[in-house]
Amino acid sequence: MSSPPASSSEVGRQGKVYLVGAGPGDPALITLRGIECLQQADVVVYDRLANPILLRYAPRAEWLDVGKRPDNHPVPQNEINGLLVDLACSGNVVVRLKGGDPFIFGRGGEEAQVLAEAGIPYEIVPGVTSAVAVPAYAGIPLTQRDLACSVAILSGHRSANSLDPVDSVVPCADTLVFLMGIQNLPAIIQSLLDCGRSPETPVAVIERGTTPAQKVVTGVLADILERAVEIQPPAITVVGEVVRLRDKLAWFENQVERPLLGLRIVNTRPLESETRDELGDQLRALGADVLELPSFQIIAAHDPSGLDRAILVLAEGKTSKMGASDGAAWDWIVFTSANAVKFFVQRIDALGYDLRLLAGTKLGAVGKATARALTGCHLKPDFTPARFTGLDWVRQVGDLAGRRVLLPRSEIGTSDIVTALQEQEALVESVAAYSVAPARVAPDALELFFGSTIDVITFFSPSAVRGLVDMIEKAHGAGQAQQDLNRAQIACVGPTTAAEAARLGIRVDILAEEYTVDGLVEALLRWRAL
Repeated sequence: MSSPPASSSEVGRQGKVYLVGAGPGDPALITLRGIECLQQADVVVYDRLANPILLRYAPRAEWLDVGKRPDNHPVPQNEINGLLVDLACSGNVVVRLKGGDPFIFGRGGEEAQVLAEAGIPYEIVPGVTSAVAVPAYAGIPLTQRDLACSVAILSGHRSANSLDPVDSVVPCADTLVFLMGIQNLPAIIQSLLDCGRSPETPVAVIERGTTPAQKVVTGVLADILERAVEIQPPAITVVGEVVRLRDKLAWFENQVERPLLGLRIVNTRPLESETRDELGDQLRALGADVLELPSFQIIAAHDPSGLDRAILVLAEGKTSKMGASDGAAWDWIVFTSANAVKFFVQRIDALGYDLRLLAGTKLGAVGKATARALTGCHLKPDFTPARFTGLDWVRQVGDLAGRRVLLPRSEIGTSDIVTALQEQEALVESVAAYSVAPARVAPDALELFFGSTIDVITFFSPSAVRGLVDMIEKAHGAGQAQQDLNRAQIACVGPTTAAEAARLGIRVDILAEEYTVDGLVEALLRWRAL
């Protein structure tokens, strides 16, 4: 097993650069080594073809977008080279995240040369190249006994008069794969015909391969330009007899259990959410094209003094301001989210204590994810309601009169549960365990949100709604959020979230009956089936 990426402390003042292949588009196709490197990164320098979803593995790193588009290189390659050197010399662990494989038309060799000349430690982390993966997802094997025993991979991103390598390759290779060649497709086709390929040679042009938005057009050299007129980059072209096998092997588009195929669904959950990946993975498995657009981020409470006092009461066994005396300082500690668990436990550790403080105190959990967060800390919740809201916890738990209840939660949590506990004559202390802040969003994700068709936007909390509204108005001006959001179907988890959307003038189309990821997915499936 390979060693973990070095941290900046391990390499002294000089850092290290990892040239990591991000794979062809499907985020599940990145290697385990690539994920290891992202998790240790101080800075991620990423390209347009690297799926921005992968940034979730580096939530605390600095993200630098140096993506290039056809005929538009906002950050020239020489500046990228210098940036990598400068970042490493400043002691950073740098991940250079590149689409596909860094050494297959990714200019990774040039960057490695610069790093070697500068004496910067570096490592190459190979990726799954689109030249192999995209045809595979289209049901096209590049080699096949009796059809093709050789493959050539060529760059199609050339000027029309610089396709000379085709002359020497065409007679030798059975299958040709052209990367980045959509703009030059007419010149590529003509060059192949000039080199003697039959006009009846099968051709496939594949757009956004390995993603739910994959589009495949097949034909022959004589008619492919007419058939592929609507194909847009990124796309690759496969030429050869193996293309004929697609009719029988087109597995990706023919999966029957993909009822959300063709939908672009926005996931607004923060990077820190325990169930963020669960939601995205379920939606992608059902065929959706998931746009990861976190609308806020979760941070420690700005003022943890109330939480600290509550923990000290636990530690010292002192009487709380609400009148606790002998025994446990609190009868109940009620967690309404996995984040409350996470930051409560972190604060106990930061103050130098451990979970033995909770002996004798009952623990309440609102929702499956919250209960799972407790069990992940080796804590078993004493009560979780059948429905997953704080009000349901209060209604179902039983007699609370005179019970001392600690409620660690968000700084901006609503007063509903506090009021409900007080109506049950509980002695409540609500303390801030965490807060929310503006999200860190990959620029490509914002471009896709504003510049493409969005079918569904999902919200799990009022903070998610407010965060996306603020993000839109910051980009487009006050009053634009309603217009931008109401162009899509709005799916909410829970009545509180739906009420916040309605308050902001946003129409709610889909409401999950169960306030979980599974509940939201079920609601989306029911809506899709209508």
